[in-house]
Amino acid sequence: MALVTVTIDNREMEVEEGSTVLEAARKAGIAIPTLCALPEIGHTPGACRVCVTKVEGQRALVASCVFPVSKGMVIHTNSERVRKARKMVVELLLADHPSECTTCVRNGGCELQKVAEQVGVREVRFATTFPPKESVIDTSSPSIVRDPRKCILCQRCVTVCEQIQTVSVLTPAWRGSNSRVVPTFNLPLGETNCVNCGQCVLVCPVGALYEKDQTEEVWAALSDPLKHVVVQEAPAIRAALGEEFGVPAGSLVTGKMVAALRRLGFDQVFDTNFTADLTIMEEGSELLKRVKEGGTLPLITSCSPGWIKFCEHFYPDLVDHLSTCKSPQQMFGSMAKTYYAKFAGVDPENIVVVSVMPCTAKKFEAGRPEMNDSGYRDVDVVLTTRELARMIREAGIDFVNLSDEEPDPPMGEYTGAATIFGATGGVMEAALRTAYAVVTGESLGNLDIAPVRGLDGVKEASVSVPGLGEVKVAVAHGLGNARKIMDAVRSGVADYHFIEIMACPGGCVGGGGQPIPTNRQIRAMRAAALYLDDGSVQQNRQSHENASVKKAYETFLKEPLGHTSHKLLHTRYTERGSDVPHKGQKAIAK
Repeated sequence: MALVTVTIDNREMEVEEGSTVLEAARKAGIAIPTLCALPEIGHTPGACRVCVTKVEGQRALVASCVFPVSKGMVIHTNSERVRKARKMVVELLLADHPSECTTCVRNGGCELQKVAEQVGVREVRFATTFPPKESVIDTSSPSIVRDPRKCILCQRCVTVCEQIQTVSVLTPAWRGSNSRVVPTFNLPLGETNCVNCGQCVLVCPVGALYEKDQTEEVWAALSDPLKHVVVQEAPAIRAALGEEFGVPAGSLVTGKMVAALRRLGFDQVFDTNFTADLTIMEEGSELLKRVKEGGTLPLITSCSPGWIKFCEHFYPDLVDHLSTCKSPQQMFGSMAKTYYAKFAGVDPENIVVVSVMPCTAKKFEAGRPEMNDSGYRDVDVVLTTRELARMIREAGIDFVNLSDEEPDPPMGEYTGAATIFGATGGVMEAALRTAYAVVTGESLGNLDIAPVRGLDGVKEASVSVPGLGEVKVAVAHGLGNARKIMDAVRSGVADYHFIEIMACPGGCVGGGGQPIPTNRQIRAMRAAALYLDDGSVQQNRQSHENASVKKAYETFLKEPLGHTSHKLLHTRYTERGSDVPHKGQKAIAK
């Protein structure tokens, strides 16, 4: 791209033609405050006006996040006029914003707080003169709370919902002082096609969107002497939890995580990775069965509840392509209240299963009415990574200085294949490792299947399996990329055998319940930590090598896709359609 010369704060420099003033300033090492810009997405509505700058020749100040540079442009980012304008914009935002900072979920991590400090706000000179915003907090969603009082109209949530996830359930509405960001048709969020992925929560700069907090439910269970409380943690948690305590992104904190959970008072600390290995045994067997017997192909993974709901809404005609396997979270709950209950001699009526997940949609999944094949609700409470961190802080646990501990048997052992479930492409890689071994009786020559790794939106690969030929696979993460693949499946041009889809960009490492900020660089570092765990920490790297899973089959499940496993570990889907959910739904038995 051609370069142009511009002058920023009396410093002449070359920048790419077509870049914005904000991008040019950042290249010059100048921090212009902003609240609406999402550089990672490459789009911003220019809505907040916090980033105004002076460009010579322009009568008014310009929004630097949307104003393009041009040859010879002279820019002033730090003039008195600019500083006063920015401060006034932030004061106006604060004047129309609830003063609840000490009780807000984003206290200490709120971008509005940080920008107010950055521009030097020490008083708010304006009384609220606009009509009061909606005062009712929307708790209709099982996963996400929407507090419209705190919305600053930056439209970040609209951008990510429309452009990255292509769900489009959040939209700007009305004009002027009546402007709002609302769900489709101004419905409660829980009555829209929202898939509960929580990507809107990750980009919200304030506390207008946040996860539905269930920490008090967990504290109550831990305090009840009649309850036997067990906990599972998803693979992506161990690569992200440390960030909440100042540990660098991409650090594995598995042992400290286990130790912290024990100190919180859980009776048993298990690991979702155990049932990730179990999922591969079931899903891999399902793939081989469909390939050999002419079943519906391509088979598509079912680990991501946000993706499943997206498919039910927007591709209901293709739900028979979905694997019937429950997600590892739900498999764990079902096994905990049957297999573990028998192992430990505990009445399943008294077992409380708590999940720690990177995903807000897991809260929705746990509440699905079909998730009770053991006779009890599979999973009782789901916490996000952020909620667990709050509990650890509340308990006064010195997380960083904890000594490493190991999870408990019989549902704590796992392989490297299970660990990489947390990164996009990980489920596919784990499944191919085991499917190849089951068919051939030997391991792949190289267990690292590089083509399915990385953050490209859609990845493709093929593996030659003796007796089956070329097995063609695809991987997508982020629902906009999922839509590309599903359109190809619907049109009949896709020739894949197996597809992995994760709702969140980066997979579970970028889940809506992960620490904030979560961006492309941080997703990559978290994924690298999981691959490190797979390659150098775990002794066994293939799911079928998990001794505890083998024992579960020998003593309880008997065989993959058998009667017991089908009852406890498989499920069905709901044909929702893409109008308004919960109306005219049709259950599809699997």
